[in-house]
Amino acid sequence: MSVDNLYRELILDHYKSPRHHGRLDPADAEADGQNPLCGDELLVTLRFGADGETIEDIAFDGHGCAISQAAASMLSEEVIGRKAAEVAAIGKDDTPLVAMMIESGTPLTPIRLKCALLGLGVLKVALHKSAGTPLPEEWAGIDEVEFE
Repeated sequence: MSVDNLYRELILDHYKSPRHHGRLDPADAEADGQNPLCGDELLVTLRFGADGETIEDIAFDGHGCAISQAAASMLSEEVIGRKAAEVAAIGKDDTPLVAMMIESGTPLTPIRLKCALLGLGVLKVALHKSAGTPLPEEWAGIDEVEFE
């Protein structure tokens, strides 16, 4: 199986069977965002552990293309058990889906990149609102993420 086919299989697996899909109630933090170019919408809710810093649980809800939904699913698996500050420092190229595509040499168009990064942006806004973690410059001063 080629790397490109493996990439497609993984995306489809996370799209068809998303991990941590839904909403947490109660939640310690939440934020939502959208990518109007593609129609993606995402709500992220999360819960911190007893220390108030470690992400104990996360869920995402919404709809959109396979890339945005699979990226949110893959990201949700990566952040459980990590400190808010550590997650807030995740760079665009370090998200699981984007990193996999870079490593495999699979091209990611600017529009698809926005789809792949929606979950990360929404998660960073939720962490900023609840834990005061810094926001990347492009998201500073906002309560929601909207890519255009």
